[in-house]
Amino acid sequence: MDINKAIRTAVDTGKVILGTKNTIKHIKLGEGKLVILADKIPKEIEEDVTYYAKLSNIPVYKHKITSLELGAVCGKPFPVAALVVIDEGLSNIMDILKGDE
Repeated sequence: MDINKAIRTAVDTGKVILGTKNTIKHIKLGEGKLVILADKIPKEIEEDVTYYAKLSNIPVYKHKITSLELGAVCGKPFPVAALVVIDEGLSNIMDILKGDE
């Protein structure tokens, strides 16, 4: 499964919230099906996101790319450290949960 392609498809055809603050806000409300984190983000951000996602029973996937690369995958000219998938649209992003890359 091409995770980057699945992320881009979800961004283009579904509803994906970008950014750590917005991600935390949505998972605190229990909204979202999947959280994706970039690699090498500040430890406290990763801990916050994982903690709230666990409380809301939302799975977290740690992607092996930097926040700058994740931003590029999403088609944005800025780094994206975290995102939450509200609606996957036409992507197969939820297949991440069935197994690793």
